[in-house]
Amino acid sequence: MDTTVAKQLVDKIYEKRKAAALELEKQIRECHQQSDQRRITQIIEQLVDMFSNPSNPLHIRNGGLIGLAGTAIALGVDVAPYMEKFVEPVLACFTDPENRIRYFSAECLYNIAKVSKGEVLVYFNPIFDALSKLAADSELSVKNGAELLDRLLKDIVAETASVYIPQYPETERIRDLFDSQEQSILVTYPDDRSLGENVSVQKKAFSLARFIPLLQDRIYVISPFTRSYLVSWITVLDSVPELELITYLPEFLDGLLKYLSDPTEDVRVATENILADFLHEIRDVSMVRQRKEEHDESSDLRRPDEKLPDITMSHSERALFIPESDFGHDHDGEFSFKDEHKSEDYRGTGALVPGQGVRIDYAAIIEILIQQLDNQHDEIQQSTALRWLAEFLTFVPDVMVPFTPRLIPAILPNLAHHVPMIQSAALRTNKLLMNVIQNLPGPVESLPRQNTTEKLVAPASSPTPNPQPSRQITVQPPSRDASSPESMADNQPSSSTDKTTLTQRPRSGTMQTTVTESSSRPQSRMSSNSVSGAPPPPPAPAPTPPSPVQEEADQFNYQATVNELTIQFLSEHEQTRVTALKWLIMLHQKAPKKILAMDDGTFPALLKTLSDSSEEVIKHDLQLLAQISSSSEESYFKVFMMNLLELFSTDRKLLEARGSLIIRQLCLNLNTERIYKTFAEILEKEEDLEFASDIVQKLNMILITSPELAEFRKRLKSLETRQDGQALFTTLYRSWCHNPVAVFSLCLLAQAYEHASNLLSIFADLEITVPLLVQVDKLVQLIESPVFTYLRLQLLEPERYPYLFKCLYGLLMLLPQSTAFVSLRNRLNAVNSAGFLHIAPKAIPNPITSRSKLGRDEIKWQELLNHFRALQSKHEKARRQDLGNASSQDDITITPLSPPVSAKPPMRRRVTGDLPVPPIIPQKPALSPLNPKARQNGLLASTLQGATAPGVMQQRTRRTLGLPVVGPRKG
Repeated sequence: MDTTVAKQLVDKIYEKRKAAALELEKQIRECHQQSDQRRITQIIEQLVDMFSNPSNPLHIRNGGLIGLAGTAIALGVDVAPYMEKFVEPVLACFTDPENRIRYFSAECLYNIAKVSKGEVLVYFNPIFDALSKLAADSELSVKNGAELLDRLLKDIVAETASVYIPQYPETERIRDLFDSQEQSILVTYPDDRSLGENVSVQKKAFSLARFIPLLQDRIYVISPFTRSYLVSWITVLDSVPELELITYLPEFLDGLLKYLSDPTEDVRVATENILADFLHEIRDVSMVRQRKEEHDESSDLRRPDEKLPDITMSHSERALFIPESDFGHDHDGEFSFKDEHKSEDYRGTGALVPGQGVRIDYAAIIEILIQQLDNQHDEIQQSTALRWLAEFLTFVPDVMVPFTPRLIPAILPNLAHHVPMIQSAALRTNKLLMNVIQNLPGPVESLPRQNTTEKLVAPASSPTPNPQPSRQITVQPPSRDASSPESMADNQPSSSTDKTTLTQRPRSGTMQTTVTESSSRPQSRMSSNSVSGAPPPPPAPAPTPPSPVQEEADQFNYQATVNELTIQFLSEHEQTRVTALKWLIMLHQKAPKKILAMDDGTFPALLKTLSDSSEEVIKHDLQLLAQISSSSEESYFKVFMMNLLELFSTDRKLLEARGSLIIRQLCLNLNTERIYKTFAEILEKEEDLEFASDIVQKLNMILITSPELAEFRKRLKSLETRQDGQALFTTLYRSWCHNPVAVFSLCLLAQAYEHASNLLSIFADLEITVPLLVQVDKLVQLIESPVFTYLRLQLLEPERYPYLFKCLYGLLMLLPQSTAFVSLRNRLNAVNSAGFLHIAPKAIPNPITSRSKLGRDEIKWQELLNHFRALQSKHEKARRQDLGNASSQDDITITPLSPPVSAKPPMRRRVTGDLPVPPIIPQKPALSPLNPKARQNGLLASTLQGATAPGVMQQRTRRTLGLPVVGPRKG
């Protein structure tokens, strides 16, 4: 430049520098008119040296920036060939420690961008990066200057980014250089390669595919100013329809969701708005996709071999971050532009349909949303993710089906979240997901070969219940290979999981889905020209291809979903556990032969859930168990009953607290006779006699008092007329013999009064223990209840029911003079005072007794009595052995409460340390002498000795029942 201009340009006074810049502008125009590019280049290099040298004084550097701005204004759009020389030095000044340098550099670049228009888009990435740092500048003037430059760039991008092609070879070379540096990210559009053509297409100045990695890197910033800057740019880019920013949403969605918890309200509001726009856009694109699919199915115009050239947009603009398996499939919900031409053809108008041809990676978005549903993320992020998932379930339910095993552990724990916003969103999402799965067709049972193949390959799969679905709407054929350029190019975090899935799915054994895919869809170019070395897809097992609805159902992994639901049983929240059981109930109704077998791990978990603290959980658990049993074979039901009794045997607290509820609920959901018969058959052979007595007592109490068993009780009352009732009575009787009072009450219920009176005569030979008297006391109270109304009325007919009086008077003789004794005596006295008492039976038979004698003779009463006598002998023997063990323990642990050693018969002693458990009773820990049960055993032991303390049993029995104690007789 001229010496005069150069001298004034470095003057300390701003006005002189400005005047020199205007003079330099005139010189540049003259040189440009004369095409003196060499001199222009020298001047630009001189100016760059002035402002880029940090050792130069401030006024010299400012003069260089002002002079460069004037030069750009003089050249206009023709400044593009020279931009390579000064853009990078100008951007370096954005980070200069001097405020004025940063301001003047922003001002200089503003003037350059204003005159170069679309040519500056070639340098968009470095400019965007530098501006993101100025957006958080501490100096207000610098921040204002950066905002002006930012607005200008946004206008340029909105107007020209989708169409502008560089007009100068220099800028084309720079763009190609950037593309070559980004080869690890950019991928050639597959249609060119598949067609075998070398298509030379002009590339645009702005490349969204090249910009996304920069946005992905910057999206995790903390500064609210930079966050606001990024959100504003995302909004601008999304407003340009041709750019299709929605295609790249998975690359920056995770970082964008974090902005929802930003402390700055402006950032939160802007983020909520852009997310709402994205969701609305996804819904619109999905609706267009569904309409196109419906039209294609109705018109049957699919021509997979037809190859249409892409004339709408540059192929380079379609170089997306998408795995190879995403390309070439027009049925997966993510269309390439060949679909757009088909759409225009069948519509006949040639007009572009909004949303047509837009590719959306639904699976990758769902992956990110699931990751938000943990306690590490903010509450607003969790609720937003749940709302998005709920919306996806409404317009793309087919995409959500393969993710069900992943969604279950993400949604169910939030059903009882302490934040109402998250809880309500989780409830809605869970309801929609359950409806989607419920509406799927049931699993196919007509393909035995296919099912066998699936079972054979299942053990080779990973034991984890979380299958990683591919990033496509439908599962891809297994002919893809991770070594392809597209798969290698996709190195983003959200895609790494998908690459692993693509390489593992052929080995994981999902043969059923693969077969369905290959047989139900026409083969595309990409699937026919598969990558070499990949295994070919297996042939279809059946000539008839399944329907698309069937294919959608095959994507649902029943077993993985059941495993995840079973894990939810461990949740601390009742609502989560209840919902997990509701899911299992629904799934078992849908596929009873596919899940919840006896040999899998779910059945023990269901049994363990019966010990849950929540009554609602137990009810649903029993409903599921009953549902499984009703749809299974008899052997399954018997094993279930045996396991239930085993659970009661090992957990006596459960039997006491929830035993009645569990059995009643089972009777409500299953056949009562089937349950009681199975219980009776198992208990008849039970070796743990104490447990058998307890469970029989529980079953008998439920039988007498539960309203759910009203019809069952009626059957037992009809022994005279119904043969099946007699068989039922006999089956119950043989197991009820474990408990004397229970079998006696069963005879009262069945109106077998004569046999009941015979039982009482055997009671005289039994050991009358305190528990036995307590049970008799309860039976008397039950006789006064509405259940035995018929029995009390029969007292008015002593001629027809003579043995009834003998039974009741026998009970009266068994009881000590307690409250129950007084109650029963008053009842019998009332009948006696009315003149109805005739204990002796009449010789004249009535028609009912003669008719019933035939039916009653079919029951072998004497055998039943013998069985009762034998079983009770076993009980007494077991009690004596138990008392002997307890006494030995008392001798070993010498305490003041232990009985005298001399009082023990020597035959009941056991060698110290040798305390084997009798085979007929379960192993029990040694009872402490302070345990009431130990004292009770001592009471019974001393009673059995008889000679040592006459009358002790009577005194203790009366004291236990709350009666006045009569002193022992003296003399």
